[in-house]
Amino acid sequence: MPVFTITGDVDPFLHVSLAKGEKIYCESNAMVMMETNLELKGKMTGGIGAALMRTFANGESFFQQHIEAMRGDGDCLLSPTLPGAMRVLEVGAQQYMISDGAFVAATSGVELKVRTQSLGNALFAQSGGFFITETAGSGQLAVSGFGAMSILEVTPGKEVVIDNSHVVCWDNRLQYEISMTTGSSGGFLGNLINSQTSGEGMVLKFSGTGKILVCSRNRAAFLAWTQSKPA
Repeated sequence: MPVFTITGDVDPFLHVSLAKGEKIYCESNAMVMMETNLELKGKMTGGIGAALMRTFANGESFFQQHIEAMRGDGDCLLSPTLPGAMRVLEVGAQQYMISDGAFVAATSGVELKVRTQSLGNALFAQSGGFFITETAGSGQLAVSGFGAMSILEVTPGKEVVIDNSHVVCWDNRLQYEISMTTGSSGGFLGNLINSQTSGEGMVLKFSGTGKILVCSRNRAAFLAWTQSKPA
């Protein structure tokens, strides 16, 4: 199976070693370097319907890059679009839900499926609207987050509330719901006003048992900050 390794401390690369005949797929424009034994192709993974669903669900490109060791063993370097940390996750016994823009690459045994969310989560989430991406199969998955990344452990009786824009991916065994504040009183309008005045926006409340990967930076807030600065 291809071997994923994170290399570098600041804005790291994903280093992938492939034996002859092995292949991976990654987000469009992720490839930085590859050895000549490898071959790069743009493909609609899973066909046109699946490609369209992933584009709506996770902000991915319609075509993904497929890299295969056609002529012998070879290595390649990949990088995400935004600066920040990466993590390699083992998929199989555990599957994950992936937020918008977090997918970097996966071995060929990992499948990215799209499933529908509840109406409440779809209206307020930043994770694909009515659709969200979930892994299936087995192999390695690389995800990225804007800024630094940390792992949070959720256990029964220890729910966590996370700003929606900082969630990278989470264990699909976890239960989650969208909330506008950490409070439970005040009604919909009161919670909405409190959410906006506190500057927190929407949050995700997780419960159950599993882990969540979070990143330190908020893409939307950073973009708004850069656009507010004079030229």
